[in-house]
Amino acid sequence: MQTHILGYPRIGSNRELKKACEQYWSGKIVLDELLEAGKTITQNNWKLLQDAEIDWIPCNDFSYYDQVLDMTLTVGAIPERYQEIAFKKSETDLYFAMARGFQKEGLDITAMEMTKWFDTNYHYIVPEFQKNQEFKLFSNKIIQEFISAKQARINAKPVIIGLLTYLLLGKEKEEGFDKLDLAQNLLPVYIQILKELENHGSEYIQFDEPFLALDLNEKAKETYQIIYAEIRKQFPNLKFIVATYFEGLKDNLSLATSLPIDVLHIDLVRSPEQLDEVLNSIPNTLSLSLGIVDGRNIWKNDFTQSLHFIKKAVEKIGSDRIFIAPSCSLLHAPFDLDSEKNEDILSPEIKQWMAFAKQKVYEIVNLKKLASENPDYNTLQELAENKKALENRKTSSLIHNQDVKNRVDVTTEEDAQRNSPFNVRKENQQKVLKLPLFPTTTIGSFPQTKEVRTWRSKFKKGELNAEQYDTLLKQETERTIRWQEEIGIDVLVHGEFERNDMVEYFGEQLAGFAFTQYGWVQSYGSRCVKPPVIFGDVHRPNPMTVYWSEYAQSLTQKWVKGMLTGPVTILQWSFVRDDQSRSVTCKQIALAIRDEVNDLEKAGIRIIQIDEPAIREGLPLRTSDWQNYLKWAVEAFRISASGVEDATQIHTHMCYSEFNDIIQNIADMDADVITIECSRSQMELLNAFADFKYPNEIGPGVYDIHSPRVPSKEEMMELLKKAQAVIPAQQLWVNPDCGLKTRHWDETEKALIAMVEASREASEAFGKERNLVQ
Repeated sequence: MQTHILGYPRIGSNRELKKACEQYWSGKIVLDELLEAGKTITQNNWKLLQDAEIDWIPCNDFSYYDQVLDMTLTVGAIPERYQEIAFKKSETDLYFAMARGFQKEGLDITAMEMTKWFDTNYHYIVPEFQKNQEFKLFSNKIIQEFISAKQARINAKPVIIGLLTYLLLGKEKEEGFDKLDLAQNLLPVYIQILKELENHGSEYIQFDEPFLALDLNEKAKETYQIIYAEIRKQFPNLKFIVATYFEGLKDNLSLATSLPIDVLHIDLVRSPEQLDEVLNSIPNTLSLSLGIVDGRNIWKNDFTQSLHFIKKAVEKIGSDRIFIAPSCSLLHAPFDLDSEKNEDILSPEIKQWMAFAKQKVYEIVNLKKLASENPDYNTLQELAENKKALENRKTSSLIHNQDVKNRVDVTTEEDAQRNSPFNVRKENQQKVLKLPLFPTTTIGSFPQTKEVRTWRSKFKKGELNAEQYDTLLKQETERTIRWQEEIGIDVLVHGEFERNDMVEYFGEQLAGFAFTQYGWVQSYGSRCVKPPVIFGDVHRPNPMTVYWSEYAQSLTQKWVKGMLTGPVTILQWSFVRDDQSRSVTCKQIALAIRDEVNDLEKAGIRIIQIDEPAIREGLPLRTSDWQNYLKWAVEAFRISASGVEDATQIHTHMCYSEFNDIIQNIADMDADVITIECSRSQMELLNAFADFKYPNEIGPGVYDIHSPRVPSKEEMMELLKKAQAVIPAQQLWVNPDCGLKTRHWDETEKALIAMVEASREASEAFGKERNLVQ
């Protein structure tokens, strides 16, 4: 029996990668220093896994920004717009330009599109494909990391995104071809990489093929067979692990087990029921990797349950054909629970129920030892401690609140219905709000400067008292309100300077949530988030945002939006309890948000935004499971939003998702206004809303806030023209793609001034066109 890890967190134990990348981008360190920081993180990870006695240690799981972008650079799938940079800049600078855009030295190049990695909150950079595209080995990163691992005496296993998964993650940038048609063009580059790895002594290669756990058409299935047959023909002696995760194999089981590979990895956390069918189908030439430790959550593994899975597999195929592993890469887990020493932040009782990436590694090692014939005394003690912690969690008084459970039980369909249909509400809202054509707004947050973050840090350390902290935040809020008034934004926001994170901030004020000090996970690039932990029943003890919304509204005659995070997003972006259904937890959160919405309305806030960027992300990976999820997810949003009067306008926001397949469900949410990410995709996403004839109002993002480049007024005008071509002007709002928290003030000011000018020009142009028609 062997152990392996599919991938390990790459941000470092103290977010060293984030800091190094941001210092490099700002010119504070040179390239060699950035590369050294990456090397140090990688070698520390290898050493940790080696010391834990993991048999096969991943390499090439490290990335400076995104593993899919790494593969794009490796195979030379570099969009034409970056060719000039490719000749002038280092490979690293080209790489970052593809991720973030490039706007200097007379060049102005947009970033590549970004979207969610399956149903996680991790974002990947979407490959761009052209008809008859050619590929070539451009970057040697995979080979170089393997050589470095071997030099460090690491028993290394290169991790590579599988050829089919890589193509399926991408997007055709012209019509008239299927990206799968590029498989034969791409295959020679994969073969070249494998030859190099074989020449340098690689024994096992891990191909990540999560698409094998998704719905596949016949063409995709045939292509899988053709590609893997050719790879096996070229490399009869290499051992190939194909890793599937996030779902069960289901109807792809016969395909997966028939591939000419050596080890098949399955996710028994997401799909434990698949084990029996896999064991009954697996040929005697194939070993099985059991993904039994949850790579996406922070709860301790149930050793008894995992040992049951292992025993069943061993009895069927023998221990020498078993690998023990996490369910997926540990990229999605925080680094090390041992860092959580502050009991005021994370109580010892809750901490004992948890395991971060480092602890999950030792869980895997201990499971291997426990599954052996004669586990030693220390290992048996680990089993006893595991049982004790799990029993404590089951019986803890911290978890259950009968009042919350009762409220969920008596919720009715009426609680999820607005008083009137949208056309009636729109009339009432326009009478009260009196907004112009193409109204401008922002998504919510404004730049959290170093000063703002310093104030928060000093307040938490006790270096600022509550009154001093409050005064500073009020000054920053007033400055932001005045500036928005000055440039002519129609619907203002207060800037959210009091908030650390759009989910953590609410979790801190809701019962049933716990927090960590160092529980960071990567969201994209250098962006790290610290998800709260939902451990018990959720309710709202006190108002959460009313104080700051009331204050901001008191400063201006213009409308200020109340800003909330929606129940589905709070659920998705937290580590969620696994002892009750997600739908029940989501409904508890929805009722808490409903209370906040109602209190905002009572306080005179007439526009309330309930952000739901994660509603598409939460969609199950198999279409057969969609309707059940969408039913409770849409209901949860509607419960949160439906307690207000017709004249109160409810907004929602979604970003970096494909909406075509759930557009009816988005309409069913019945938000008065939806703002969406559109700029990176050049308004492609709006086609879904146009074809559907989306009835409510839409704010398509006219500039990409995830890139430091500042778009021109003309660029935004072009995007507005594209939007107006498919959506009636009376339905359109003008706004950025997302919140501005991570941006700097100088770029934010330039971009928003240009955005307001673009909106005014669009309004004037529309008025002239309408007069001409009349």
